[in-house]
Amino acid sequence: MQQQRDFSLHGAVDLGARKAAAQRREQASRSAAADGGADGGAGPVTVIDVTDETFQTEVLERSLTVPVIIDLWAEWCGPCKQLGPILEKLATEADGAWVLAKVDTDANPQISAAFQVQSIPMVMAVVRGQPVDGFLGALPEAQVRDWISRLMGAVAQLGMGPGADPAAPGDPQDYPGGQDGLGDPLADPAFAEAREAMDRGDPDAAAAAFEKVLAASPGHPVATLGLAQIELFRRVESYDQAQARRDAAERPDDVEAQLKVADIDVAGGRIDEAFDRLLGLVRRTSGEDRNRARVHLVSLFDLFPPRDSRVAKARARLSSLLF
Repeated sequence: MQQQRDFSLHGAVDLGARKAAAQRREQASRSAAADGGADGGAGPVTVIDVTDETFQTEVLERSLTVPVIIDLWAEWCGPCKQLGPILEKLATEADGAWVLAKVDTDANPQISAAFQVQSIPMVMAVVRGQPVDGFLGALPEAQVRDWISRLMGAVAQLGMGPGADPAAPGDPQDYPGGQDGLGDPLADPAFAEAREAMDRGDPDAAAAAFEKVLAASPGHPVATLGLAQIELFRRVESYDQAQARRDAAERPDDVEAQLKVADIDVAGGRIDEAFDRLLGLVRRTSGEDRNRARVHLVSLFDLFPPRDSRVAKARARLSSLLF
């Protein structure tokens, strides 16, 4: 049985079943009230325990205003017990600049499935509802500090968090329709219909709304990007994801299987893994198979803002393979 999935203009990321818009608003209101009340006299929130039931509010909704770093761990995991205290220490030092969300993977299978957890400890950063970076394994404190520093530097450039410059967070052309990297490009009234469809989890209606905008304004960058991401969402929904991964693992040169897993990885926020998979396919194949891999990779590039660093890196590698 298929479930509705979360999707947004910034990527169709599978983070569990989408809740009704009214329910989400109610949860967000409760969270805001709790933060303003219980936390008001005790300083900013720094570390929280998150469950399958509270993930929408405590991670996705909270990440709209502050970066959330997720620590996926389990009681039996030795390395997790090394990394956990480091993350908690750094979260306390950050004093609310970012929030640490701790997830027991054994007790919360839906979150584990959403992030396709295969080994722990696993750390993932979520910004404005989307996973943006992460790492595996128990890194030493110095490396964790460095990773967080780079993350927060990037977040600041996008107009969010300490050190951000909301007046000039970057070239607005980098992110069509928005003044910052992860801003709301659907703020334009022309996208009201698309926004409403996405809020209720209706990709078909959202696609129709974007197509209506494109009919009036051919090549409109926000509508083009939105439609491309919805098409990705639809493709991934049609896949047997487990079978696709098995096929790709057993047959490295099976182009169709590799393309499917690349789609799944992009939808799951594993951007570098998806690009690496298709770059490897381009390197190993020739003729029509190579061209299919190339075309599909380029189509995935189109799902991201023009100056996305991951896209720039992958484009350079693709050029070196082709020329």
